[in-house]
Amino acid sequence: MKRQLWLAANSLVVFLLLLVVWQVAVKALHVPAYMLPGPRAVARAVVERFGSLEQSFLLTAEEAVVGLLASIAVGVAVSLMFAQFSLLRRVLYPYTILLQTVPIVAIAPLILMWAGPGLISVAMVAFLICLPPMIANTTQGLVSVEENLVHLFLMHKATPMQVLLQLRLPHALPNLFVGIRISAGIAVIGAITGELFAGSSRVGEGGLGYSILYASGQLETDYLFALVAAAAVLGFVFFFAGMFLEWYFLHNWHEGSRLETQE
Repeated sequence: MKRQLWLAANSLVVFLLLLVVWQVAVKALHVPAYMLPGPRAVARAVVERFGSLEQSFLLTAEEAVVGLLASIAVGVAVSLMFAQFSLLRRVLYPYTILLQTVPIVAIAPLILMWAGPGLISVAMVAFLICLPPMIANTTQGLVSVEENLVHLFLMHKATPMQVLLQLRLPHALPNLFVGIRISAGIAVIGAITGELFAGSSRVGEGGLGYSILYASGQLETDYLFALVAAAAVLGFVFFFAGMFLEWYFLHNWHEGSRLETQE
């Protein structure tokens, strides 16, 4: 615990030093505010427009949560089918990898045409970007069970469903939470990317991605930096939430989680 607090304190000191360097550089070099505002200007924008910033923050969080939860549900269901039916896995699994290689910016305009602007379209973009890691990691955990354990279950006349739910699924939990952690980290990216194309059905209102475009068009650079900082904070919240869930469910029995806790 002391080591973690020491690391956190060091990180905070480094962050404050960077802010000081940023402010001094902006003043010394006379950089125009519309090109690069100083930390004071950004902080002032946060205070003055906190209501709009909070609204955009919560909307993006909602869209990312919907997309993430949908990807977890669909990803686990698809992975269970892949683990149960090897032929289905061999035929369809490559397509899940192919989905990960398709640039999301190429799909987002199509989703906008199909579902219209707003929360549903943005959540669908976040869902698509989060789904491949969920399927890949969960499937890997389900199919990597030691063969001797499977034979032991079959010797005791376990049904295929019992093998799947009582052996393969518990074995796959570490991989499942790795997928959740990865997807949680990129869910915000998916939501903001979706908002760049389908972020709002009203002019001037929307999540962080849409507000970033709006602020950029109005040359409100200080507010633009505030929105980017809010997006970074939201990404950290999602990522560490995924890490916390992994620790909470696995630290009592999974060796890797116990080692992380001891460190």
